[in-house]
Amino acid sequence: MLDLAAGSLDLSKLILAVGGLGTAAYGVVDATKAVGGGVSNVGFGDIKKVISKLIPASSLADGSVSALALDSALATLRANWMNGMAIADQKSIAKALVKLNLRPESADKLAKATGVDGEILTSVAKKLSTKDKLTDEETDVYGRFDLLLSSLFDQAYQRGDQRYRNTAKLLAVVVSVLLAWAGSWTVFGGGHFGLATLAGLLATPLAPVAKDLSSAIQAGAKVAQSWMR
Repeated sequence: MLDLAAGSLDLSKLILAVGGLGTAAYGVVDATKAVGGGVSNVGFGDIKKVISKLIPASSLADGSVSALALDSALATLRANWMNGMAIADQKSIAKALVKLNLRPESADKLAKATGVDGEILTSVAKKLSTKDKLTDEETDVYGRFDLLLSSLFDQAYQRGDQRYRNTAKLLAVVVSVLLAWAGSWTVFGGGHFGLATLAGLLATPLAPVAKDLSSAIQAGAKVAQSWMR
């Protein structure tokens, strides 16, 4: 058993060790990205769900896939997601891909997905291709179409990012507990699994603040020692 009462345990060093365990666990989780994207795949389903409603999955007449078709768009967005591009930039690219697909034949589907007038949006698509001037009504519909696209992608990317972060944290907790068990078995040859589990559970929350917390404890100890003199 660890002799806590005898003061043989340095709390600041313990916090640093537990924080180091959390950092190692995050590193293991991050390393899964090398295998098919690993944990980075989590959350992209929310984005795929939205983009699939907005971009057609059609192929060209010769059987090849258009650069603006769904598969190509998903490949681009997935690459940006996996590489950790800034969320704002990812949303801008997603909107641009949808707007590039705004054609007279696709306008009705986009109108239904965003809740704007299909007939007017079709007219907008025709005028954009011919560079004709939009009427005030068409400008209003196109503006609302842009805002609704922003809203849809805001929801998709925020949900996806939250899902990714929560999953990564949960996996890091599992990994840190397993690492703590392995360490306990290596050092003690069995036993102390309760303390090892506690250390594993605390590791990931402590990892970002372990150094500061350890320094604060050391400073507090020095203050207490100065008072007792």
